[in-house]
Amino acid sequence: MSSEQAAQDNEQVWDVVVVGAGPAGASAAHAAACAGRRVLLLEKAELPRYKTCGGGIIGPSRDSLPPGFTLPLRDRVHAVTFSLNGRLTRTRRSKSMLFGLINRPEFDEGLVKAAKDAGAEIRTGVAVSRVEQHGATVPDRRTVAVVLSGGEVILARAVVGADGSAGRIGAHVGVKLDQVDLGLEAEIPVPPTVAEDWKGRVLIDWGPLPGSYGWVFPKGDTLTVGVISARGEGAATKRYLEDFIARLGLAGFEPAVSSGHLTRCRTDDSPLSRGRVLVAGDAAGLLEPWTREGISFALRSGRLAGEWAARVAEAHDAVDARRQALNYAFAIKAGLGVEMSVGRRMHAVFARRPGLLHAVLTGFRPAWNAFADITRGTTTLGELVRSHPLARRALDVMDRRQAKEG
Repeated sequence: MSSEQAAQDNEQVWDVVVVGAGPAGASAAHAAACAGRRVLLLEKAELPRYKTCGGGIIGPSRDSLPPGFTLPLRDRVHAVTFSLNGRLTRTRRSKSMLFGLINRPEFDEGLVKAAKDAGAEIRTGVAVSRVEQHGATVPDRRTVAVVLSGGEVILARAVVGADGSAGRIGAHVGVKLDQVDLGLEAEIPVPPTVAEDWKGRVLIDWGPLPGSYGWVFPKGDTLTVGVISARGEGAATKRYLEDFIARLGLAGFEPAVSSGHLTRCRTDDSPLSRGRVLVAGDAAGLLEPWTREGISFALRSGRLAGEWAARVAEAHDAVDARRQALNYAFAIKAGLGVEMSVGRRMHAVFARRPGLLHAVLTGFRPAWNAFADITRGTTTLGELVRSHPLARRALDVMDRRQAKEG
């Protein structure tokens, strides 16, 4: 093969192809492009597109954004109202902002723009049918074939799957899922008088179903109202949302959007890579099991996936590629994995004793301070349990009670 032909063939192979342009995918594309790699970001929808999501931007999310990124905030939260299935309502306030609220279409579009500005190429309206690491479509062992639904084949040295928990890439990697929950949400336009009442304040309602809760997030002239509960309780979850909206006095307002989605958490032993393919965000089953917060997990895992995919792309053999992929998995498990482990314990306690959690958060100031610190990003759930003996002992006691009752 001539040097000219080799250069042409190399030009046809992307260093990194990212599938899915949500927060995880856009962050991965941005990180890989910043590392100097040729990056292609694929998205099946046209942007901007709606995504079912509360849109809360907590501290870890803010700290994981691309440099210079301006958050398109719709509101800044300084107060949280807690209730226990509509009862025992109490509001906690903070002088400094706890977290911000965004609309996902604007937020995701901004992240994609940041990836493009960093050098990534974007293609929308293209669906991936499968990836192949062996066979006739793959010219050599350093290459992954990304096959589009129309039959087009895109070649890459590394692939990042960020196409959601039901996407093609997670299935290829063999992601194993554990906790699956159903979230239902309504975007409700409200008049100025109602919007003003909610400005700067969110509501969190611990729900009637085990492990369920509801929320109200204000975003200017619209309230994002939703509930989440375990999959398999679809009818009861729908009733909870209807009752929740009625109880709030919002039943007379027509939702602009009503939607639902499933959140899926990975098992502890679920793979995060296969060959030269890595997964991040929802595609990897990465989210906090108690609150089901996923944006910060998507941003953080996406950035790590992009950084390690850039290294995988440079690997000259399967052994080196495997080493880089294992380093990515270690980075995920050492950080987000620890948070997920604590979140699972919190979810188990919360599912059985929501009243206890409500009493602690509303009546015990150190617990509220910890909640505020987590939302601001000065600590994480994992760091809190690891570094505060009182928090660790309290969770251990609740674990033992859970075991006895179970």
